[in-house]
Amino acid sequence: MTTEIPWLTLLIVLPLVGAAAVWGLGATSARKHLRTVAVVFALAELVLLGLAISAFDTADAGTFQLTETHAWIPQLGVSYAVGADGVALLLVGLAVLLVPLVVLAAWREQDGDLAKLRHYLGLVLLLEAFMVAVFVARDVFFFYVLFEAMLIPVYFMIGGFGGGAQRRYAAVKFLLFSLAGGLVMLVGVIALYLNGPGGEQGFLTQTLVDDLAANPLPVSTERLLFLAFFLAFAIKAPLFPVHTWLPDAAEHAPAGTSTLLVGVLDKVGTFGMLTLCLPLFPNASRWAAPVIVVLAVVSILYGALMAIGQTDVMRLIAYTSVSHFGFIVLGIFSFTSLSISGASFYMFNHGISTGALFLLAGFLIARHPTRSQRLTDYGGLQRVTPVLAGTFLVAGLSALSLPGLSTFVSEIMVLVGTFSRSHPAALVAVVGVVLAALYVLLTYQKVFTGRTPDALTGTADLGAREKWVVAPLIVALLVLGFYPAPALDLVREPAQATMTAVGLEDPAPNPELLSVEGSDS
Repeated sequence: MTTEIPWLTLLIVLPLVGAAAVWGLGATSARKHLRTVAVVFALAELVLLGLAISAFDTADAGTFQLTETHAWIPQLGVSYAVGADGVALLLVGLAVLLVPLVVLAAWREQDGDLAKLRHYLGLVLLLEAFMVAVFVARDVFFFYVLFEAMLIPVYFMIGGFGGGAQRRYAAVKFLLFSLAGGLVMLVGVIALYLNGPGGEQGFLTQTLVDDLAANPLPVSTERLLFLAFFLAFAIKAPLFPVHTWLPDAAEHAPAGTSTLLVGVLDKVGTFGMLTLCLPLFPNASRWAAPVIVVLAVVSILYGALMAIGQTDVMRLIAYTSVSHFGFIVLGIFSFTSLSISGASFYMFNHGISTGALFLLAGFLIARHPTRSQRLTDYGGLQRVTPVLAGTFLVAGLSALSLPGLSTFVSEIMVLVGTFSRSHPAALVAVVGVVLAALYVLLTYQKVFTGRTPDALTGTADLGAREKWVVAPLIVALLVLGFYPAPALDLVREPAQATMTAVGLEDPAPNPELLSVEGSDS
């Protein structure tokens, strides 16, 4: 559905204007207002998203709406093409929700250095524009440009504003991993265009999908192109064994950067698998699915086990995300409408849950006299910081998918959908749920129970600003846990469209189970 008002373009442009405004506050007299300017633009983006959602028809969430298509580089077949289905809109909403919270969380960061904070907030708003754009890009080359452009602000947000002597190493490692995957993907993008219809709009996603459906690629070519795209997305996701950049980045990045990196940016990997790999290369997707399902299950167990063994709270949260991304990939490549819907909803829920954990961990670290990230340097904080302890516990319980929280809905959808396609994969994945309970409860025990160290006896609880940061995330987890229908309405039709694109149907019910039920009745 096209619209006279270019909602998606406005959503991309507004944060760019905000970043320019923040960077423009160079005079000392005006610099004190930069926090307010950043918050105003971030909140204005949230209002603008609400208006865009009002123009979106949720009853037709499986088709791309609010579309715009304009020639960009016609000589190369590149277009500025944007549009959103239900999944894209949900992930745009995730990004737009988290950015103002990250801005508020960074209010007192950078040790009062307003010049440094000015650059950080400008990068946050710039990154927001890229995040919105990549989820609504409907031209493969345009998507690739955004996929790579996001690396620039994140690199500086880790290397320039992180903590520890290894922050530049972590930033370079993140950049090298991402660039390696992106360069392989670029080869695939060019080869895809050469094997497509060509022309001035030859990179349009739907044009390529329709042409490849009518003129299938040779088997070997399709598989190679699939692998080129999948490798880039697996690194971004991150999926075992190409995940090793994430713990280092999370350990040394500011809490707000980790929130956006793990909570939103990494979803570009699983989103790309869902919206590019599957519809463009359906036969290769089915061919690779058994191996990918195994890698997903390994990621679930490996990430959970590594999280249990961590002593650094930021690395611990990063490894929990490796495990959770395993669930998302498992749901996508189990090829049932329920598992794909669950994986799509899981992407949103994981961003809320992990965002809350990273932000709360940042507040926790800021309260330690030496800003220590080691779990063993804490203890007994539930006595002196009950609000921090309570909100951390809720965020932690969401990581283990406690019933009543939104993460439970998406995780059970993935597991049930996977079980109908592959019993062994689902049964092994369930072990990850048990391990999640261990790493969450052990972490809470180490940090918040027991004797309070003398250095922490006077620790202040969450202040008003910090409560405003955490409250929307806790509310979202609770509300969508009891009433997930608004989100499920956005992902149901796209899942059906994906199943059609891949050429599969949901598995039929097991006749043996039906016969048992019939005899019992």
